[in-house]
Amino acid sequence: MVKQTTIKEPISLEGVGLHTGQNVKMTFKPAPINNGFTFVRVDLEGAPVIEADANYVTTTQRGTSLEKRGVKINTTEHVLAAFVGCDIDNVIIELNASEPPIMDGSSKYFVEAIEKAGIVEQDAERKVYVVKEVISYVDEISGSEITIIPADEYSITTMVDFGTKVLGTQNANLKSVSHFKDEVANSRTFSFLHELEGLLANGLIKGGDLNNAIVYVDKEISDETMGHLKKAFDKEQISVKPNGILDNLTLHHPNEAARHKLLDVMGDLALIGMRIQGKVIANKPGHFVNTMFAKKMAKIIKNELRNYVPSYDLNKEPLMDVTKIMAMLPHRYPFLLVDKIIEMTDSQVVGVKNVTMNEEFFQGHFPGAPVMPGVLIVEAMAQTGGILILSSVPDPENYLTYFMKIDNVKFKHKVLPGDTLIFKLDLLSPIRRGICHMQANAYANGKLVAEAELMAQIVKVN
Repeated sequence: MVKQTTIKEPISLEGVGLHTGQNVKMTFKPAPINNGFTFVRVDLEGAPVIEADANYVTTTQRGTSLEKRGVKINTTEHVLAAFVGCDIDNVIIELNASEPPIMDGSSKYFVEAIEKAGIVEQDAERKVYVVKEVISYVDEISGSEITIIPADEYSITTMVDFGTKVLGTQNANLKSVSHFKDEVANSRTFSFLHELEGLLANGLIKGGDLNNAIVYVDKEISDETMGHLKKAFDKEQISVKPNGILDNLTLHHPNEAARHKLLDVMGDLALIGMRIQGKVIANKPGHFVNTMFAKKMAKIIKNELRNYVPSYDLNKEPLMDVTKIMAMLPHRYPFLLVDKIIEMTDSQVVGVKNVTMNEEFFQGHFPGAPVMPGVLIVEAMAQTGGILILSSVPDPENYLTYFMKIDNVKFKHKVLPGDTLIFKLDLLSPIRRGICHMQANAYANGKLVAEAELMAQIVKVN
């Protein structure tokens, strides 16, 4: 089991936003399990949170921007790529402006900050979507295409064709996320001169300078344009070097542009919200096609998870039999609704109930067509969750568990005599002050039969 990770301690960086030119402080903070990547605007009232979710993408011009309830975060891709590249699952990203600092235009400084903060494992299994079939998204207008195919690990190949003599066609390949730091992280953002002129004319890239963006000169520079560039970058002299790059910036890699496009792909696909196991092949990628593919993947994953049924070996020796369960739970026949516990960690528990015609409730609940009452399925899930929460204290026999809230209850299929119910409960947040918030699912006959969000509290008995 690969566990989720977060950073060990908070760490801050300061710089300017590429497009806004605003000074900004960004702080990475440890986050609880299943948090994912969340941005927090600490400069706004209430410190609103924006999750790194493809459904919040609003614009993809010169970067990927998110917006939730009117609150915006711009240019998210370089930061998110750093977290994926450093094998991080959960982190809180605090900002006192709408855009992370551009730094040198790559993910290098974010990776260094993450390593300085340290990385720690968390007591929860990492959620990974294993690609089982080819999935593609094509932008018919640009001809850009992203495809993912089954593979043993997450890898990315980018193929770019800029149609210019100064840059032309480039490819980049990342065989493993573990190679991100050395092979991709320091690849800087870039622009062509003709694009740069338009951006400057429209008041964009206010935080740009010749140290955080590679400028490829794809046209003759007039004296007027040269004057504008000198003023914009506050330079007395600007020249074009033999490799077609503005000023004296040295490339980190011959194919740095393609590697940066790969970095962008990794950052944008972080918006899927789950790790992926598969090989990504991106032809002429850009933020629009990247994020549209992320939305498609997120939808596919959501649909599959909705219908996902875990598999367990019900014949193996249980972790807890009914005798051990009764030593922990106060429930007794006919209201003890869990027969055994087959798996348990600090954040998850799996229980089993064999439903028979001898159940007391079948005498009065549709005796001519017996169906297990839905409320008792919820109660059985809660009892299974009670085992998890009571296991967090050294003397569970001295505590009772009480419901606080039940949300989003859905019953999908009937449970009949002869069925074997499997209850799987996962913490939605760490147990605090004896309060447990869980996602509960019940399965039978290879189907999800019921689900609910449960909150309970344990109280010590006098």
